[in-house]
Amino acid sequence: TTNMTEAEELLDYDEEEHETTQEISTDKKDAKKDVKGTYVSIHSSGFRDFLLKPELLRAIVDCGFEHPSEVQNECIPQAVLGMDVLCQAKSGMGKTAVFVLATLQQLEPVDGQVSVLVMCHTRELAFQISKEYERFSKYMPTIKVAVFFGGLPITKDQTTLKNNCPHIVVGTPGRLLALIRSKSLTLKNVKHFILDECDKMLEQLDMRRDVQDIFRLTPHEKQVMMFSATLSKDIRPVCKKFMQDPMEVYVDDEAKLTLHGLQQHYVKLKDNEKNRKLFDLLDALEFNQVVIFVKSVQRCMALAQLLKEQNFPAIDIHRAMNQEERLSRYQLFKNFERRILVATNLFGRGMDIERVNIVFNYDMPEDSDTYLHRVARAGRFGTKGLAITFVSDETDAKTLNDVQDRFEVNVTELPDEIDISAYIEGR
Repeated sequence: TTNMTEAEELLDYDEEEHETTQEISTDKKDAKKDVKGTYVSIHSSGFRDFLLKPELLRAIVDCGFEHPSEVQNECIPQAVLGMDVLCQAKSGMGKTAVFVLATLQQLEPVDGQVSVLVMCHTRELAFQISKEYERFSKYMPTIKVAVFFGGLPITKDQTTLKNNCPHIVVGTPGRLLALIRSKSLTLKNVKHFILDECDKMLEQLDMRRDVQDIFRLTPHEKQVMMFSATLSKDIRPVCKKFMQDPMEVYVDDEAKLTLHGLQQHYVKLKDNEKNRKLFDLLDALEFNQVVIFVKSVQRCMALAQLLKEQNFPAIDIHRAMNQEERLSRYQLFKNFERRILVATNLFGRGMDIERVNIVFNYDMPEDSDTYLHRVARAGRFGTKGLAITFVSDETDAKTLNDVQDRFEVNVTELPDEIDISAYIEGR
């Protein structure tokens, strides 16, 4: 039977807690370790400079990665040496590849032993990280990866751990704790401990407690790495408690989180005019794939239905769905079988879909952080993209002003004509 409490513990992070992000100013004494800069693709002969194993380099080439991003240049050389790393860099800059490559590089698989533990705050992100491990370990046939999260029967996870123990475990804290408590998962051989979107995991006290409980069960001698797109001043000291003299990398401090290559516009209209406007824009714009963010499950379902009735190939993902349904829909979209996705915030963070080049905020995000995570979908790895936000009342307008102030971006009113080359590569 499914452990119900397990599924309930794994809250859906849709109604995200409002967090205050402090202005970032670096203490002088930390300056030696802080790496700053804006995102530019660094001219390097690529990943070979990191002296990675040939099997890893082959997989990197297969994945189509040519040049390391700035974050990868800053972190990978230290990370492969086993140093602790605390890294903040905006969405789409290849943070996941940093820890995936660094751990695969150092991993010496021992059968029946879990050496790498990666935790994140949502099931979708866990699933995606495990897929990255599979992609990069393509030429390392002996390495086994498993992903564990709530919402699916725990018995299956227990069987996997017993009969086919993975070297790398990716999962959400609630389910991992349940597996540890049922004596299925042992952490005494863990050599690498990673938190992705660490702010989300440490800000919420119940999840922080789970993370601490799990951390205590790992050996003292290990590498700890934490990554996030947003790291407020308040949460940094919390992260450092888990680490020993970490290398701190803050690529693009907050105010400079300009979403490079991304055109951002707004449309002022009444709530009841949104559908008409959306359909007009979808007709007028050329797109590879589109994500449309709405604020509630009801609106998500209703809008997806309307789009289908208008013959737009749409699919919806929201938190009222069960896990398997969500993942299968996510895969449909990722595999390009659907070109329009309607989603609630749940989907907003860390989801990686290469072909998305337009994001609509059909409903204004509740804060500037959420705005960043949503629209970053449209310009990953510095590709071009377009973000269009519907503004229908004073609150919306205020949030949009916050976004402009905080990220030093200019969000202008949507012009009548948009040059296609502005948001589509190679045009």
